[in-house]
Amino acid sequence: MNTRTRRDICTSYQVIGPTLVIRLGGRKRVLSSAPLGGGVGLASNIVNHQVETNGSIKAYYPTPARYLRRLALRLRLNGKTIGLMTAVPMTQLVTARVAAEGVWVECFGTVGVTNAVRAGEWPSQRSHHDKLGKPGTINLILVTNGSLSHAAMVGVVQVATEAKTGVLRDHAVPSCHDGSAATGTGTDAVVIACQRRGQGPSHIYSGTHTIIGALVGRVVTDCMTRGLAKAKAWRESHQ
Repeated sequence: MNTRTRRDICTSYQVIGPTLVIRLGGRKRVLSSAPLGGGVGLASNIVNHQVETNGSIKAYYPTPARYLRRLALRLRLNGKTIGLMTAVPMTQLVTARVAAEGVWVECFGTVGVTNAVRAGEWPSQRSHHDKLGKPGTINLILVTNGSLSHAAMVGVVQVATEAKTGVLRDHAVPSCHDGSAATGTGTDAVVIACQRRGQGPSHIYSGTHTIIGALVGRVVTDCMTRGLAKAKAWRESHQ
């Protein structure tokens, strides 16, 4: 099993084969749309797992949570784990960190846009399962030393989504259905992890007029921009 570790991000993480493993250093408050452990709660680990980019990917569905739970056991992760799936190779992982006035935000992203869509498009008659063989998902994981209210956690998701969509618009990424300007992909997921109450700088709000909101916008923009460049290189090398 190949393992890679980076040291330019404070949060402990490794890329173990096809899996990004983030260890949060104890239980942290988490809000996510992840297939494993989604919603609001406490968690100790986050994984972003690359599945095969061929027809066998259908074998993971409709039970991705079960598959990810077994993966966490195989990785011997202690405590609750939040789990994401993607077809984007972990060689395309992008990370970034920004800080100001005692607050830092880190982002871990995998970016694929072959499944790009515009919000409001009617679901295609073709199942998204048929497209999972291509790296077409944007997974964003945000970690901060701030202690966020529930409203602020939702605000981080909002700002991260605005930043993601802004980068897609800046780079004229088209919807795979009709070529209109894409706002995301049909299978995007986001995770925000923060300190528990009393264990970090407190934030009631996190909109774009706040310091933490500005940091979220910058770190997501950085990851999305570099992630899109990697996705473009991947597409060109596989044409």
